[in-house]
Amino acid sequence: MTTQFDRIFHGLSAESGKFRVAASGMAWKAEDTEGVTAVPSGDIKWAQWFRVARNFQLRVGLKDRRRETFDGFMREDHDKLAAILKQHFGITLEVKDVSFKGWNWGVTDIQGQELAFLVSNKTSFELPLNQVANSNIAGRTEVSLEFAPSGSANKKSRSGMDEMVEIRFHVPGTHTRIRGSDAGSDAEDEAEEETTAAQAFHDAIKDKADIGQVSGDLVLSFEEVLVLTPRGRYDVDMFLDFLRLRGKTYDYKILYSSIARLFLLPKDDQHVLFILGLSTPIRQGQTRYQYLVMQFAREEETTAELNMAEEEIEKYDRLKKNYEDPTFEVVSGVFRALSKKKIIGSGSFQSRDGHPGLKANLKAVQGDLFLLEKYIFFVSKQPTLVEISDIHQCVFSRVGASMGATAARTFDLKIVTKSGPEYTFTSINKEEHEPTESYLKDKKIKLKNEMVPDVEMMLAAGAGDSDDDEMQSVASSGEERPKPRLGGDDEDSEEDEDFQASSTDQGSPSESDSSDGGGVTASDASGDREFTKAKGKKKEGAAKKKKPSAKAAGSDAEDDNDDKPKKAKLAPKPKPKVKKDDDDDAMDVEEDGPKPKPKPKPKPKPKASSSLKEGEEDEPAKKKMKTSD
Repeated sequence: MTTQFDRIFHGLSAESGKFRVAASGMAWKAEDTEGVTAVPSGDIKWAQWFRVARNFQLRVGLKDRRRETFDGFMREDHDKLAAILKQHFGITLEVKDVSFKGWNWGVTDIQGQELAFLVSNKTSFELPLNQVANSNIAGRTEVSLEFAPSGSANKKSRSGMDEMVEIRFHVPGTHTRIRGSDAGSDAEDEAEEETTAAQAFHDAIKDKADIGQVSGDLVLSFEEVLVLTPRGRYDVDMFLDFLRLRGKTYDYKILYSSIARLFLLPKDDQHVLFILGLSTPIRQGQTRYQYLVMQFAREEETTAELNMAEEEIEKYDRLKKNYEDPTFEVVSGVFRALSKKKIIGSGSFQSRDGHPGLKANLKAVQGDLFLLEKYIFFVSKQPTLVEISDIHQCVFSRVGASMGATAARTFDLKIVTKSGPEYTFTSINKEEHEPTESYLKDKKIKLKNEMVPDVEMMLAAGAGDSDDDEMQSVASSGEERPKPRLGGDDEDSEEDEDFQASSTDQGSPSESDSSDGGGVTASDASGDREFTKAKGKKKEGAAKKKKPSAKAAGSDAEDDNDDKPKKAKLAPKPKPKVKKDDDDDAMDVEEDGPKPKPKPKPKPKPKASSSLKEGEEDEPAKKKMKTSD
């Protein structure tokens, strides 16, 4: 007699089926597929009844310490199923209590291939260890378990079932374990080793899960491989279906089916990069790594022999039994054969230096920008891959024209994708603009150039410098500067004389320059003042009157000490004697003939003319006598 139960699930499968029990055993058959699971009556040892998420579960223990689970039973099916098991197999259906307290602290217990979490000695939940893909210690007291996605999940359906991918356990305290030197050693040779409870829990998980003592034969192993992303040195163990990365802190199990792309790119003249693009990223804490970047030296060679039979090697494409080649060729060849993925090379693009990559920055990260046949690949701490078919347009630009020569040496490349994201690669050498533009034109990519021409760049950058050069060149010649600044202080010439008479103002030529607008010295001003007084016109000596006040004050102080006692302080200045010739030359250049003319005009100011004569006799007596004749 056969008893059938409908809408029953087997294990973690999302597909329901029919469950039948007979004297010969029990079997489950899927409704949509042809999957069948049969359990002979001779293998059945015990049976348990659990309350689970999908109603109730029948757990059957087998003689080889395996067990099968069937979910979806209703509460009223318990009595009927218990009678059938007792009748056909002579076993009792044991009811197991489940904790519903919702506590998140308890005790872990490894039961065969299951990790049970117990609360008040009742099972709260169980985790299948054969589904654990990775176990890491995040900190001293935290252990993280990562689970591989189920192969039956339908990736195309957005309404697929949710599944747990990671769980973390906080394991405080320490653990003491006994270690012996060899098997059969005496008790004296045994030593107690104290370690953290988290480390002990992590080791126990690795031993029971597939990431510990991996089932299967090791094909080839590479030791101390330098991995740039995630950073560290790892031992790479390669099996027929997956590979393991074993580091000091992290261990990863990566299925070959999760490898999407393989890249073999030259980093420089001494190193080569071998990059694995993963469809399922690996994790370190909160950081995801979608690419594994390995670095090898070009000159490093490896001699290896695969742990495979000749018949098995023939099943794979271009796989050899023995290798004696550079390390990067051995690694890439074995990966290509086992993963059945083609290796993407550097392509035909070459920079000015003959390198297939360009130095560039993406935000604040520096890396190498490789222009490949079907991809633009930016290799850095966080690699970025852009497909050529997904590029909408590329924009050349140069940011910071005001920076001058610095901005002129580099340019920026902005890539606008059809899917939405934009990537701006900065600080690319200007010499790489032409080969980059040719590459993008060959790929028939829409281009837009926003780069400022070099001429405009130099003008924009050198506008302020040219003005400064003019200022410096004019200021250096004392003869040309006063001319355009004459007439700037035509008004209040008498007040200017009083102002120049003060000792504080006389000692600061910079102030006199700013007020008069010229760089004329006091000696130049003295001759001009005497000449302007002789002419009696403010128009010709307006700006010069201000500066002559220093000299005129000295001459007046000698003749009229009672009238202008304040100006006597300026007489001791030695500068008039040093630059007297310059003043005379300047006077000769400007007006050689008009020198005798001042004599008839001084009628309204006879005192000024007399003072002029006296001044001529005191300092430049010889020249003034010639003009008077």
